[in-house]
Amino acid sequence: MTKYEELAKILFEFSYREAMLDTPFKPRAYELASESVSALKDDIETAWRKGGIKALKDLPGIGQSIAEKIDEFFRTGKIKEYEKMHKDFPVDIWGLSRIEGLGPKHIADLYKYLKVKNLEGLEWALEQHKIRSIPRWGEKSESKLARGLKLMQHSSGRRLLGEILPFAEKIVAKLEAVKGVKRVTVAGSIRRRQETVGDIDLLATTADPKKVMDAFVSLPFVESVHERGKTRSSVRLKIGIDCDLRVVPDQVYGATLQYFTGDKRHNVLLREYALSKGFTLSEYGLFKRSHGARSAKPKLIVCKTEEEIYTRLGMNTPPPEIRVGADEIEAAQKHKLPDLIPYGSVRGDLQVQTNWTDGNSTIEDMAKAAQAAGLSYMAVTDHTKSLAFINGLDEKRLAKQGKEIDALNKSLKGFTVLKGTECDIHKDGKLDLSNEALAKLDWVGVSIHSSFSLSRAEQTKRIIKALSNPNVDCFFHPTCRLIGKREPIDYDFDEVLAAAKKFRVVLEIDCYPDRSDLNDSHVRAAVKAGVMLAIDTDAHAPEHFRFIPLGEAIARRGWATKKDILNTKSAKQLLAFLAKKRQR
Repeated sequence: MTKYEELAKILFEFSYREAMLDTPFKPRAYELASESVSALKDDIETAWRKGGIKALKDLPGIGQSIAEKIDEFFRTGKIKEYEKMHKDFPVDIWGLSRIEGLGPKHIADLYKYLKVKNLEGLEWALEQHKIRSIPRWGEKSESKLARGLKLMQHSSGRRLLGEILPFAEKIVAKLEAVKGVKRVTVAGSIRRRQETVGDIDLLATTADPKKVMDAFVSLPFVESVHERGKTRSSVRLKIGIDCDLRVVPDQVYGATLQYFTGDKRHNVLLREYALSKGFTLSEYGLFKRSHGARSAKPKLIVCKTEEEIYTRLGMNTPPPEIRVGADEIEAAQKHKLPDLIPYGSVRGDLQVQTNWTDGNSTIEDMAKAAQAAGLSYMAVTDHTKSLAFINGLDEKRLAKQGKEIDALNKSLKGFTVLKGTECDIHKDGKLDLSNEALAKLDWVGVSIHSSFSLSRAEQTKRIIKALSNPNVDCFFHPTCRLIGKREPIDYDFDEVLAAAKKFRVVLEIDCYPDRSDLNDSHVRAAVKAGVMLAIDTDAHAPEHFRFIPLGEAIARRGWATKKDILNTKSAKQLLAFLAKKRQR
């Protein structure tokens, strides 16, 4: 557990304990501070090192008392008040709270009546059917708690967005078809288009909640039902991931969608900003606070959309993809949000493999599939001779492939196939094909497939040498990572970025789901540096062209606009750009 994770855990446990004691205000204060620490991550310690308690108080959700505790934590590695709390109440609050529905008062009851201190004690109490003996609990509560424990213990890890998004969209389509349903929206990390997701969160509005809940738990994708309620139901899907549906009233739909879209840090900052404007914002709505009597009830501001919330606060609405609690809040306040690249903007795919090497289809079949996907051109970029195990192309076979492409272009209507390559970068930075062969191509991409463990200096030098070749147009999947399988290679990204700008080399956003390479942080840096990007699928089969929106999502998360992405241009404009580039 990292320092910030431990600190967030401590503050969270303070929140639960104060709630058990019915202390006014403190539970929410600690909860907000815990969320803030989780969102800020290592920035919390950086702020403390720079300015101590004073700097901590400037952070969202951190007041004087909590700032002093954080200061004590970083100075001594512990908080005396927390240790005393644990001595008086020796319960693993953090562990027990991971079970959905097990709140502060429940945990207090478990300890008071059964001396349950942790998950092991809870398991024993459930096995012995002791839970039902707690006042006001009963068999139904015991059964629900057992399901919650089992769910927590068997919860799976995060899954690739490209794997889960299609299922989420199918569920939305099924629920939208239910009579009486007004709106159904995917929230959470899927709506923010994160690389990986933990579950599927859905929100709906309807005049008949029962009907939509019945339809939801009966979907053919559902393996089992965790919980079925009037306004919230939770199921396990056959693909091995959980899915929750919440039904909310129209008048708070905007606030609920905003809250459950996240991310946590963005929400913390937005709630802080709302307070400064005289409002209170939560998943239950936007409320105008009264300046009169203390007992006056805050007035609900009807917000049927997220846009209405941000507008009420005097802001532009940040697109979900950039809600990370960074400078999007300030940009929204100043009405300076970028015009992010719209979905559907990519006009051609500049990395496509065929059955000449490791793809599974012919050039013609890939071209037809790309056209059917709405594209107007593609570049054939099969691998080169160093990758002999997949029949990589040498100069002679590359020339032969070029003739096939020329012949195919004569028969295609409204679509162009470009002659290209994914040329391997050798360990010393030299390229796998001759300059003479590369100069004859429309599009030259280079990539690394070996020697991943070179030192940072060696890897940086290797890449820059490759990019300096005047025939190189693009650096494919620049970090070489495979999510959950291979770590990114180590090199100085800033130096490579400078080289890409100097040599006018495009950097690729490879939107094949387990690559997602570049990531959003790299894209943001490239945009700031003025380095052009390309969004490609790295398609090896016709169905892979559906990944284009995943790459557009990465570009949006990196604040890229349409003008930052090379292949939003037409084929004619692209070739003109490349011709001008090669004159350098």
